[in-house]
Amino acid sequence: MTQPPKYYIGLMTGTSLDGVDAALVDFSGDKPHLAASFSLPLPGPLRAQLMQLQSPSPDELHLSHLAGNALADLYAEAVARLLVDAGLNAGQICAIGNHGQTVRHRPELGYTVQLGNNARLAELTGINVIGDFRSRDVAAGGQGAPLVPAFHQAIFGHTGEPCVVANIGGIANITILAADGTVTGFDTGPGNVLMDLWTLQHKGEHFDAGGAWAAQGNLQADLLQAMLSEPYFALLPPKSTGRDLFHGEWLQKHLSSARHEPVDVQATLNTLTARTLADAIRQHAPQAKAVYLCGGGAHNAHLQTQLQQWLPTQQIKTTAALGVDPDWVEAYAFAWLAWRCDHRQPANLPGVTGAHGARILGAIWPA
Repeated sequence: MTQPPKYYIGLMTGTSLDGVDAALVDFSGDKPHLAASFSLPLPGPLRAQLMQLQSPSPDELHLSHLAGNALADLYAEAVARLLVDAGLNAGQICAIGNHGQTVRHRPELGYTVQLGNNARLAELTGINVIGDFRSRDVAAGGQGAPLVPAFHQAIFGHTGEPCVVANIGGIANITILAADGTVTGFDTGPGNVLMDLWTLQHKGEHFDAGGAWAAQGNLQADLLQAMLSEPYFALLPPKSTGRDLFHGEWLQKHLSSARHEPVDVQATLNTLTARTLADAIRQHAPQAKAVYLCGGGAHNAHLQTQLQQWLPTQQIKTTAALGVDPDWVEAYAFAWLAWRCDHRQPANLPGVTGAHGARILGAIWPA
């Protein structure tokens, strides 16, 4: 007999600060199914406020709570519009899994901060909200990131061959799915974060569509080598990173010694992302037959071309080849994490994050 749908909603706002992704996932079958999706752009003033909160600023405690309220309002709007599109009501949703917006990630100091006011979101939607997924892993000695490898294993771990899932959001991370079922993963470094910053500064656009601007520039080899000297790249996993390290000041530090044309800097930043991803895959997953891209970087054709050049023996595809649109993988993942928490099932991988053991992730705000 067909089981009635068991719907969870995943919400994601990533390091790129481009918008809210909402994914409706049905967990009633043998495998979860992405049933619907919806995206809302981040309003300019809220984006600016969140950018300000990425680094110390006056009265940031007050400003962070105001930003959290504004995010909750935006999340609630995304949920409402997703439900309208899907022809559902709040009573048909088991829970919302809300990642929130990361403004600090300092696992080495024992904390990570994601804004979003989950209590307000539960009040606005009338749906149970599960959030703060990273803190328990950090409390258990882990990095709190990346959390998606367990999801990647559950959804993509059936390819029959060793492969890599590479999420290229603001920060890039990889999940290595070995032939024997072993799963490893870590943040490789900047994904789109530096490219987006540079594009906004010089083109007035939030991202370099398709990598077209970067493709017009010339690689600055000395600049690339200077950036590759960042100690983070040489660290062994488990490791994670974010805007706490890769930000405008980090980039300006490397640009201060010589003048470069803006288009050449963009070309070099594109290569930095491709090179650090490829280096990580060659070092930690040389046996992989394919690399499946997701996140905004999956649409960067120039980046894909560079990755293929650096990884000539691997096929470079997107997760669409595995049945999931690359734009919705992360929001899907947080619906899955909410489902795991709701069923009191561990969702971290200690071998990935470095936590002392498997933990149930997330806190619950009942409607």
